[in-house]
Amino acid sequence: MPIARTPRRAALALALALAALAWSVLGPTGPASAAAAPIIDPEADLVLFWGDGCPNCEAERAWLTLVEEQYPDLTISQYEVWNNAGNRDLFLAEAKRLGFTPGSVPTTIVGERVWIGWSDQIRQDMAAAVAQISRGQEPRAGVYGTAGAGTCSQEEALCSVGQSDQLIDVPLVGEVSLGGRSLVVSTLIIGFVDGVNPCSLWVISVLLAIVLRTGSRRRVVAIGSTFLVVTAGMYALYMAAIYSALAVVGFIGAIQIAVAIVAVVFGVVSVKDYFALKKGLSFTISDSAKPGIYQRMRAAAGHRQLIPALAATVVLAVAVSLLETPCTAGFPVLWTGMLQANGVGAVETAGLFLAYMVPFLLDEILVFAVAIATMRAMKFQEKHGELLKLYAGVTMLVLAAVMVVDPTVMESPVAALVLFVGAFALAAAIHAVTERIKHIRRRQADHAAAVAQDQGR
Repeated sequence: MPIARTPRRAALALALALAALAWSVLGPTGPASAAAAPIIDPEADLVLFWGDGCPNCEAERAWLTLVEEQYPDLTISQYEVWNNAGNRDLFLAEAKRLGFTPGSVPTTIVGERVWIGWSDQIRQDMAAAVAQISRGQEPRAGVYGTAGAGTCSQEEALCSVGQSDQLIDVPLVGEVSLGGRSLVVSTLIIGFVDGVNPCSLWVISVLLAIVLRTGSRRRVVAIGSTFLVVTAGMYALYMAAIYSALAVVGFIGAIQIAVAIVAVVFGVVSVKDYFALKKGLSFTISDSAKPGIYQRMRAAAGHRQLIPALAATVVLAVAVSLLETPCTAGFPVLWTGMLQANGVGAVETAGLFLAYMVPFLLDEILVFAVAIATMRAMKFQEKHGELLKLYAGVTMLVLAAVMVVDPTVMESPVAALVLFVGAFALAAAIHAVTERIKHIRRRQADHAAAVAQDQGR
């Protein structure tokens, strides 16, 4: 009997061994291919999570096909997450690793940079990142975009258009789309600080003073408005040129550093001008250029016929805009660099520029309106220019620091407002301390003079 039991025990042992092997291969839920945890392709340069039936996803996939043709060595991995549970697990894992909220498609990842949604500005920013990795560089880490901005919802089977929910009402223009991110506050404040410029205020006040001598309110309106329109147009061309130049660079890190360096130079010189105006390097209209400007202004206002006067005003405005370039270069470079660093597209930039010009022209429009109403020109004194230089310089230095540390901070209206309020408060503190020191020195000088006078008696 023991001999008879041995084959059965051997068969049982063999069966148990086969069962153990099957368990290890198949696992408790089915074949190994279904149970094994999926992983992201380690060779992938770009990863797209998309949903079947998502129009925005299909638009991006069509664009990626063109990208693959342009960059044959680029490896792109795509994972459909609406109908594939394994791919959804991958999506959740990547979201946890990179610190973004999963659930909205399309979501694209390059290195540690994430784009949520699909829009013109996302495409532009993604193209720059692809160009970077093709050169062996790593795109800056961060999450670009939010759910509901150029994304699709599986539950509602709806897609939002590319970040169209953010609008501002620009006077005389109407509603302007600025995308899902908010750089509006930063744009409005930078435009205002840039507009309160000693050079431009001096020019408009002198021009109006000359035109007012004619005693014609109609001529004041015509010449003043023509001057403002032409200078605004010149400024638009100037900023467009800077934006285009920064776009050609194509490397966000280089843009940030270059813009920060320019801002630091202009900021330091502007603060220096508060303490020592026109001493050493100074970004102001030189005294040697002022007689020529006076002459052109008199020529513009001196024509008896309005049309020749307006033509002369156009020539004057162009010439003055070129002369004012050193006064106004800092903030346009900062602003356009900020838009490039935050990946804002050309259409949104145009809308933001309109928003920029409203506060930029506000002070000149105010001077113009007062002149029309009172037929008197407001006098702009040098001490006012020094104070404006201080506020502008401190603001530029704060924004330069933001460009280096993290320009995406300016996307938050609250953070942007806090930064500008802090910059203005710092400038006010510097002015208060400086005035206090000047007051103490005046008292000491007066006391020393009184003592010397008493000793001389």
